[in-house]
Amino acid sequence: MQEAGQKPSAEDGALALVRGYAEHDPAAVAAALAALEPSGRATAYGVLGGLLQFTLSIVEIGGHHMGVCRLVRLADSVAPAVPPSYGPAVTEAVRAWARDDQAAVRRVTGTDLACALHVSAVFVTALGLALWGRFSFLNVLTEYGQTLVKPPAGHRPAP
Repeated sequence: MQEAGQKPSAEDGALALVRGYAEHDPAAVAAALAALEPSGRATAYGVLGGLLQFTLSIVEIGGHHMGVCRLVRLADSVAPAVPPSYGPAVTEAVRAWARDDQAAVRRVTGTDLACALHVSAVFVTALGLALWGRFSFLNVLTEYGQTLVKPPAGHRPAP
C-alpha cells in the first residue's frame, strides 16, 4: 500500500481499477488508470491476470455454475464505468469471452495495454460479483491487497 503523497504501486492501481468497476464509479476507474506509472501498467496487468486466475480457480474448485448470460449481464452492469473511448472494445471483448473465443479477446485488446487493463478488470469484476456479491467482493479485494503487501507467514517461497 502507498504512503500519503506517493504514487500508488502497480498492485494498488490494479486493485483500485477493479474496485472502481465494482463500485460502478467511472471517476475512480479513470483515476486508478491515470495514477499508474506507464512502466507499472504491465505489472498491474500481471496482477489482474493473477486475480483473474485466482477467481477462476475458486469458481472451478467450488463447482460454481455461472451462466454465461449472468456473467455478461454483470459485465454490462459495470460497463458505464468504462471510459467512453474503451467502451466498444470492452463490450466486444466481453462478448468474445462469453463465446469462449480467447483469440478474439486478444485481437480486441491488441497492443493497447490500457484496453487490456480495462478488459481484465471488467472480467475480474464480473466473476467477483457473481461469486460473492458486491459487498463481499469489495472485502475480498481488501484482503487480496493486504496479502500482496504482506504474504501470510509460512507461505513465502524459500530463497
